[in-house]
Amino acid sequence: MGAIRIARITVEPLDVAAHLGAVDSPAVGAVTSFVGTVRDHDPDAAGTVTALHYEAHPGAEAALRAIAEAALGDRAGEVAVSHRIGDLAVGDAAVVIAVGTAHRADAFEVCRELIEAIKRELPIWKQQIEADGTTAWKGIGG
Repeated sequence: MGAIRIARITVEPLDVAAHLGAVDSPAVGAVTSFVGTVRDHDPDAAGTVTALHYEAHPGAEAALRAIAEAALGDRAGEVAVSHRIGDLAVGDAAVVIAVGTAHRADAFEVCRELIEAIKRELPIWKQQIEADGTTAWKGIGG
């Protein structure tokens, strides 16, 4: 069946190529990926966003693996997913997902299910920092 090749919470910059490589196998005919980056704006921000600071619950990595396993379900495929914590600048990758399956429909579906579940369920919080020094915390689902 499927395998979770990477499920990591890290302070290190995320390597997209490593995630793509982790899902490469002779059985894979389709690879989808998602890279979530820090942007310079947010609908809730009054001004320009200059950075984000992420913090994770100690059980976040185990939760990420469980979320990835649920998204893959009983499909044959490979998943690599990481979420970065700590201080991130605009343009930095906060989340990287790569999914390899035999067919494109499954690859797209797993990737979409995975990012949506991460946003809803992963115990990671972010502090949004604006140019004027204003900050706001956003939790799970926000």
